Amino acid sequence: MTYRFSQVDVFSPDPCLGNPVAVILNAEGLDDEQLRRFSVWTNLSECTFVLPATSPEADYRVRIFSMNTELPFAGHPTLGTARAWLEAGGVPATDGMIVQECAAGLIPIRVEDEILSFAAPSLQRGGPVEPELVEQLCAILGVEKEEVVDTQWIDNGPGWVGVLLDSAQSVLALRPDASKFPGRWDIGVIGAHPERSEKAFEVRGFFTEGRTRCVRIQ
Repeated sequence: MTYRFSQVDVFSPDPCLGNPVAVILNAEGLDDEQLRRFSVWTNLSECTFVLPATSPEADYRVRIFSMNTELPFAGHPTLGTARAWLEAGGVPATDGMIVQECAAGLIPIRVEDEILSFAAPSLQRGGPVEPELVEQLCAILGVEKEEVVDTQWIDNGPGWVGVLLDSAQSVLALRPDASKFPGRWDIGVIGAHPERSEKAFEVRGFFTEGRTRCVRIQ
Protein backbone atom coordinates (compact mmCIF):
# COMPACT_ATOMS: atom_id res chain seq x y z
CA MET A 1 0.00 0.00 0.00
CA THR A 2 1.31 3.45 -0.95
CA TYR A 3 0.44 6.46 1.21
CA ARG A 4 0.59 10.03 -0.09
CA PHE A 5 2.62 12.27 2.20
CA SER A 6 2.89 16.08 2.27
CA GLN A 7 4.77 18.46 4.53
CA VAL A 8 3.06 21.83 4.74
CA ASP A 9 4.62 25.10 5.93
CA VAL A 10 1.86 26.92 7.86
CA PHE A 11 1.61 30.58 8.95
CA SER A 12 4.19 31.98 6.53
CA PRO A 13 4.18 32.91 2.82
CA ASP A 14 7.94 32.29 2.73
CA PRO A 15 9.45 28.78 2.59
CA CYS A 16 10.96 27.37 5.80
CA LEU A 17 9.69 30.23 7.98
CA GLY A 18 6.35 28.77 9.06
CA ASN A 19 5.20 25.96 11.32
CA PRO A 20 5.57 22.58 9.57
CA VAL A 21 3.06 19.76 9.75
CA ALA A 22 3.21 16.32 8.15
CA VAL A 23 0.02 15.15 6.42
CA ILE A 24 -0.82 11.59 5.31
CA LEU A 25 -3.67 11.98 2.85
CA ASN A 26 -5.01 8.42 2.62
CA ALA A 27 -4.49 6.87 6.05
CA GLU A 28 -7.08 4.09 5.80
CA GLY A 29 -5.72 0.77 7.00
CA LEU A 30 -3.12 2.19 9.40
CA ASP A 31 -3.57 1.15 13.04
CA ASP A 32 -2.92 3.35 16.08
CA GLU A 33 0.61 2.08 16.61
CA GLN A 34 1.53 2.78 12.99
CA LEU A 35 0.11 6.31 13.29
CA ARG A 36 2.16 6.99 16.42
CA ARG A 37 5.31 5.49 14.93
CA PHE A 38 5.04 7.59 11.78
CA SER A 39 4.35 10.74 13.81
CA VAL A 40 7.49 10.16 15.88
CA TRP A 41 9.50 9.45 12.72
CA THR A 42 8.59 12.84 11.20
CA ASN A 43 10.12 14.57 14.27
CA LEU A 44 7.64 17.44 13.85
CA SER A 45 5.44 18.97 16.50
CA GLU A 46 2.33 17.51 14.81
CA CYS A 47 1.43 14.97 12.16
CA THR A 48 -2.06 14.40 10.73
CA PHE A 49 -3.82 11.49 9.05
CA VAL A 50 -6.74 12.07 6.69
CA LEU A 51 -9.59 9.54 6.68
CA PRO A 52 -13.11 9.36 5.21
CA ALA A 53 -15.62 11.38 7.21
CA THR A 54 -18.06 9.62 9.50
CA SER A 55 -20.31 12.70 9.73
CA PRO A 56 -22.42 13.52 6.66
CA GLU A 57 -21.64 17.21 7.25
CA ALA A 58 -17.85 16.78 7.02
CA ASP A 59 -15.61 16.73 3.95
CA TYR A 60 -13.01 14.52 5.63
CA ARG A 61 -11.94 13.25 9.05
CA VAL A 62 -8.51 13.89 10.53
CA ARG A 63 -6.56 12.39 13.42
CA ILE A 64 -3.89 14.65 14.88
CA PHE A 65 -0.78 13.35 16.63
CA SER A 66 1.97 15.13 18.51
CA MET A 67 4.69 12.50 18.58
CA ASN A 68 3.12 9.65 20.63
CA THR A 69 0.11 11.66 21.80
CA GLU A 70 -3.16 12.02 19.91
CA LEU A 71 -4.76 15.46 20.17
CA PRO A 72 -8.48 16.26 19.83
CA PHE A 73 -7.66 19.51 17.99
CA ALA A 74 -4.72 21.74 17.06
CA GLY A 75 -4.60 24.91 15.00
CA HIS A 76 -1.74 24.74 12.53
CA PRO A 77 -2.37 21.02 11.76
CA THR A 78 -5.97 21.96 10.89
CA LEU A 79 -4.85 24.59 8.38
CA GLY A 80 -2.01 22.46 7.00
CA THR A 81 -4.29 19.45 6.52
CA ALA A 82 -6.92 21.52 4.75
CA ARG A 83 -4.30 22.97 2.40
CA ALA A 84 -2.85 19.53 1.61
CA TRP A 85 -6.35 18.12 1.03
CA LEU A 86 -7.22 20.91 -1.39
CA GLU A 87 -3.95 20.59 -3.30
CA ALA A 88 -4.52 16.83 -3.59
CA GLY A 89 -7.78 17.53 -5.43
CA GLY A 90 -10.23 17.69 -2.54
CA VAL A 91 -13.44 19.58 -3.32
CA PRO A 92 -15.57 20.79 -0.39
CA ALA A 93 -19.29 20.05 -0.47
CA THR A 94 -19.98 23.74 0.23
CA ASP A 95 -18.23 26.27 -1.97
CA GLY A 96 -15.77 28.36 0.03
CA MET A 97 -16.06 26.24 3.19
CA ILE A 98 -14.27 23.03 4.23
CA VAL A 99 -15.76 21.12 7.15
CA GLN A 100 -13.15 19.09 9.01
CA GLU A 101 -14.16 16.32 11.38
CA CYS A 102 -11.81 15.69 14.32
CA ALA A 103 -12.06 14.47 17.90
CA ALA A 104 -13.11 17.98 19.00
CA GLY A 105 -16.06 17.95 16.59
CA LEU A 106 -16.72 19.66 13.26
CA ILE A 107 -14.40 22.56 12.39
CA PRO A 108 -15.54 24.89 9.55
CA ILE A 109 -12.56 26.25 7.58
CA ARG A 110 -13.18 29.28 5.37
CA VAL A 111 -11.49 29.31 1.94
CA GLU A 112 -10.90 32.80 0.52
CA ASP A 113 -8.60 32.63 -2.51
CA GLU A 114 -5.32 31.34 -1.03
CA ILE A 115 -6.21 32.16 2.59
CA LEU A 116 -7.62 29.53 4.96
CA SER A 117 -9.09 30.50 8.33
CA PHE A 118 -11.22 28.97 11.06
CA ALA A 119 -12.88 29.77 14.35
CA ALA A 120 -11.23 27.67 17.05
CA PRO A 121 -13.46 25.39 19.13
CA SER A 122 -14.31 26.37 22.69
CA LEU A 123 -11.54 26.06 25.26
CA GLN A 124 -11.51 22.82 27.19
CA ARG A 125 -9.85 24.73 29.99
CA GLY A 126 -9.43 28.46 30.53
CA GLY A 127 -8.90 30.93 33.34
CA PRO A 128 -6.03 31.76 35.70
CA VAL A 129 -3.10 29.42 36.35
CA GLU A 130 -2.55 28.15 39.88
CA PRO A 131 0.25 30.03 41.77
CA GLU A 132 2.25 26.84 42.35
CA LEU A 133 2.13 26.06 38.63
CA VAL A 134 3.22 29.61 37.78
CA GLU A 135 6.34 29.07 39.90
CA GLN A 136 7.05 25.84 38.01
CA LEU A 137 6.58 27.60 34.68
CA CYS A 138 9.01 30.33 35.70
CA ALA A 139 11.57 27.71 36.71
CA ILE A 140 11.21 25.81 33.42
CA LEU A 141 11.41 28.96 31.31
CA GLY A 142 14.23 30.42 33.41
CA VAL A 143 12.49 33.76 34.07
CA GLU A 144 11.80 35.79 37.18
CA LYS A 145 8.20 36.23 38.31
CA GLU A 146 8.59 39.97 37.72
CA GLU A 147 8.99 39.25 33.99
CA VAL A 148 5.60 37.50 33.86
CA VAL A 149 2.74 39.90 33.08
CA ASP A 150 -0.02 37.26 33.06
CA THR A 151 -0.72 33.54 32.74
CA GLN A 152 -3.86 31.81 31.45
CA TRP A 153 -5.00 28.34 30.51
CA ILE A 154 -5.58 28.36 26.74
CA ASP A 155 -6.32 24.68 26.24
CA ASN A 156 -8.45 23.98 23.14
CA GLY A 157 -7.12 20.45 22.75
CA PRO A 158 -3.32 20.14 23.02
CA GLY A 159 -3.24 21.30 26.67
CA TRP A 160 -1.57 24.69 26.28
CA VAL A 161 -0.90 27.10 29.11
CA GLY A 162 -0.16 30.69 28.03
CA VAL A 163 2.50 32.95 29.52
CA LEU A 164 2.65 36.68 28.72
CA LEU A 165 6.14 38.11 29.31
CA ASP A 166 7.13 41.76 29.64
CA SER A 167 8.76 42.04 26.20
CA ALA A 168 9.51 40.29 22.94
CA GLN A 169 13.19 40.30 23.90
CA SER A 170 12.41 38.27 27.02
CA VAL A 171 10.64 35.73 24.80
CA LEU A 172 13.57 35.52 22.39
CA ALA A 173 16.04 35.07 25.26
CA LEU A 174 14.29 31.97 26.67
CA ARG A 175 16.35 28.81 27.08
CA PRO A 176 13.86 26.48 28.80
CA ASP A 177 14.80 23.42 30.82
CA ALA A 178 11.87 21.03 31.27
CA SER A 179 13.97 18.57 33.30
CA LYS A 180 13.37 20.72 36.40
CA PHE A 181 9.79 19.46 36.51
CA PRO A 182 9.60 16.27 34.40
CA GLY A 183 6.29 15.50 32.76
CA ARG A 184 4.19 16.67 29.84
CA TRP A 185 4.28 20.42 29.24
CA ASP A 186 2.71 22.53 26.48
CA ILE A 187 3.74 26.14 27.06
CA GLY A 188 2.96 29.07 24.78
CA VAL A 189 4.88 32.29 25.45
CA ILE A 190 4.20 35.75 23.99
CA GLY A 191 5.73 39.20 24.42
CA ALA A 192 5.15 42.54 22.69
CA HIS A 193 7.70 44.33 20.54
CA PRO A 194 8.11 48.10 21.13
CA GLU A 195 5.54 50.36 19.48
CA ARG A 196 6.09 51.11 15.78
CA SER A 197 8.19 47.96 15.38
CA GLU A 198 7.90 45.95 12.19
CA LYS A 199 6.41 43.07 14.21
CA ALA A 200 3.81 43.37 16.98
CA PHE A 201 4.52 40.23 19.03
CA GLU A 202 7.02 37.43 19.43
CA VAL A 203 5.46 34.01 20.04
CA ARG A 204 7.22 30.77 20.94
CA GLY A 205 5.82 27.37 21.83
CA PHE A 206 7.50 24.64 23.87
CA PHE A 207 6.30 21.10 24.39
CA THR A 208 7.77 18.01 25.98
CA GLU A 209 7.74 14.34 25.13
CA GLY A 210 9.16 12.19 27.87
CA ARG A 211 11.36 13.82 30.49
CA THR A 212 13.62 16.35 28.81
CA ARG A 213 12.57 17.06 25.25
CA CYS A 214 11.77 20.75 24.78
CA VAL A 215 11.30 22.15 21.29
CA ARG A 216 10.84 25.61 19.86
CA ILE A 217 8.03 25.58 17.29
CA GLN A 218 7.80 29.26 16.46
